[in-house]
Amino acid sequence: MKYKVIKTEEQYEEYCGILEELVYSEKNADKQEEIEMLTLLIEDWDERNRLSPKLDPVEILQSLMDEHQLNQSELADIAEVGKSYISEIINHKKRMSKKVIRNVSGHFKIRQEALNRPYELAGKTDTPVL
Repeated sequence: MKYKVIKTEEQYEEYCGILEELVYSEKNADKQEEIEMLTLLIEDWDERNRLSPKLDPVEILQSLMDEHQLNQSELADIAEVGKSYISEIINHKKRMSKKVIRNVSGHFKIRQEALNRPYELAGKTDTPVL
């Protein structure tokens, strides 16, 4: 078997690189099973090691930025939104839109559910203002 269950950070990074190359290659139709296998292995690693349920979606986003050495502009490009919107998300001022969740999770090959969980916004309380 060509691929095995991911057990180390190095193996994870290697598989992510291979998957990215396969997805963006012009002949990826021939490699669909390989893409699916790598996606499953990477998702399994993420679930066990990276996407701790203790982290809120903004912390996950920040962790992804740190791991991939991205700034807010680069993340905005990935999410296909403006830099100011990303800044507001990072500062807990706005919630992530479905578009941001879809684009970020697709780019980093993580489950949308990891980013589509409630989190507190700065200065907001659970009690409505009357």
